[in-house]
Amino acid sequence: MNGITEKLDYLQSLGITMIWICPIYKSPMADNGYDISDYYQLNPEFGEMKDLDELIEKAKEKGIKIVLDLVINHTSDEHPWFQDILKNPTSKYRDYYVLKSGKDGQPPTNWRSVFGGSVWEPLPNSDEYYFHSFDVKQPDLNWENEEVREELYKMVNYWLEKGIAGFRVDAITFIKKDQTFSDLPADGADGLVKCTKKTRNQPGIEVFLHELNEKTFSKYDCVTIGEAPGVVYEQFGDYIGENGYFSMIFDFRYADLDVASGSEWFRRLDWTVLDLKKLIFTSQKEIQKVGWGANFLENHDQNRSLSKYIKEEDQNFYSATMLGAMFFYLRGTPFIYQGQEIGMTNFTRKSIEEFDDISSIDQYYRSMNEGFSEEEALYFINLRSRDNSRTPFHWNADEYGGFSKVKPWLGMNENFTSINVEQQEQDPDSILNFYRKMIGVRQSSEASECLIYGKVEPILEDHPVIIAYKRKLNAEEVVCYFNFSSEKQELNWDPENYTVLLNNYKEETANSLQPYQALILLKKEGCFHE
Repeated sequence: MNGITEKLDYLQSLGITMIWICPIYKSPMADNGYDISDYYQLNPEFGEMKDLDELIEKAKEKGIKIVLDLVINHTSDEHPWFQDILKNPTSKYRDYYVLKSGKDGQPPTNWRSVFGGSVWEPLPNSDEYYFHSFDVKQPDLNWENEEVREELYKMVNYWLEKGIAGFRVDAITFIKKDQTFSDLPADGADGLVKCTKKTRNQPGIEVFLHELNEKTFSKYDCVTIGEAPGVVYEQFGDYIGENGYFSMIFDFRYADLDVASGSEWFRRLDWTVLDLKKLIFTSQKEIQKVGWGANFLENHDQNRSLSKYIKEEDQNFYSATMLGAMFFYLRGTPFIYQGQEIGMTNFTRKSIEEFDDISSIDQYYRSMNEGFSEEEALYFINLRSRDNSRTPFHWNADEYGGFSKVKPWLGMNENFTSINVEQQEQDPDSILNFYRKMIGVRQSSEASECLIYGKVEPILEDHPVIIAYKRKLNAEEVVCYFNFSSEKQELNWDPENYTVLLNNYKEETANSLQPYQALILLKKEGCFHE
């Protein structure tokens, strides 16, 4: 907490208005804090409650709100509720979790957890199993039990009363399970089937989500961002409509375009700019019909966007700034993940022992179980590992990148000596300073109202390498062009009719887009688009 407080001036200079902090609650850290053992205490390694109070207050002075992660699908197996089950065969907390008897010495169903292996883990000295959608140390809570729900609502309200601005709500579409608990045909070499077919966005979840909103969020002036994979577009109105459960939700479709499944990295997919464009604009159109979106390129569960969307030989200032601006001016609230603003990239690890992320370790062994070699398995997880985005932040070129004076919890990305804040602060043409300009154009330019509230309208939809769209509000119009290629592309626009709001090239060309150029134009009053 004190580290974030120390860097508030940097964050303010970037131009942000809100910080989403991943879980800081007490946790054994099996899954980076998403395994909570006490909802009311902070993990000592992050600081004390007074440190969080100070962060909230000092951030408020700088016009920055604090949003915490809310993890209510599961707890840690070290939570007192679960620990009581292990000690007491008649514990009331048995109904706080999902417990089932096995079948002929086998688990109750053949469902595979998101992190691999069966969703069922035997309870010691019992023929019963407990259910975990994710890691074995993350037992799922039983949302069918009203007492569980009321305990969670009380906790949510405690944090909102404390003064945080809201929550990013983790894995919320997993809280309702198919109560038949029936097997499905296997879909992998392990004889198991993805649990998401029976545990994600199941009928009846709307009752829980409506109640959650009614008893917590709706009572406060707060923002809520739902992590809601598995929700079809036809249901977006329920989630983010006028009476929706959340303020906004993340749509992961364009973030996972390179794999057949976000939990099966070895099922790689080739993609084109046209594929990416279609996914982005479908998402924008569907969200625009009903409510507000949360736009992102990166987060703690994704690899680095520059490495995902741009070929390695083309990863530079132009491609990084073009990519950043393309997502930033879409309709919705843009989220920038730490390090994105300086162009941090994926790493390359040489062995599985260098990884911390439990999902990466599972994917490594699962890949080999599916018939891939060790080298191929390591290649897949280097591409997709969540550790890519979790490496220590690059403040400078000193040892450990200025993140720490001692060896940090996770190995550095080796390029921290060439990609870091200190160097980019001194370069007016750096990725960092472009991000500042980019944010300023949205937040405090003559086109701000249009770029924030305007409708989005795709253009050049069939162009193979240009992604382009308009933002329109009443008579105001902003046109955004992004060249996703290393070659110049023809594009005609009349400088007499437009004001250039942002350009990642110094020179202006009215008849083309340079390689990886981003061009944001404000239509002058009384002019018409060609």
